[in-house]
Amino acid sequence: MIPPARLRELRNRIPIERVLAELGVPTKHREGYLRFLCPICQEFRTATNPRTNLGRCFRCERNFNPIDLVRLVEGGSFLEAVAYLEPLLED
Repeated sequence: MIPPARLRELRNRIPIERVLAELGVPTKHREGYLRFLCPICQEFRTATNPRTNLGRCFRCERNFNPIDLVRLVEGGSFLEAVAYLEPLLED
């Protein structure tokens, strides 16, 4: 079991922009927002919010935290996503 405090760190302390870059997700800056290619619908109707550390797809109407993004892009389990993100906290 992963302690809840550790999960909060993984979700909130690793910037969503960094996670997108590490995963190689295509991004672009537009209208003052970082847009990314949605891993579900493959559209750029997205934005990131550094204050909440979430990505949002307005077409799918879904929010993504760093753990969600790793799971969707890498196709792994929750525990695999956590293991992927762990080293990024150490940097």
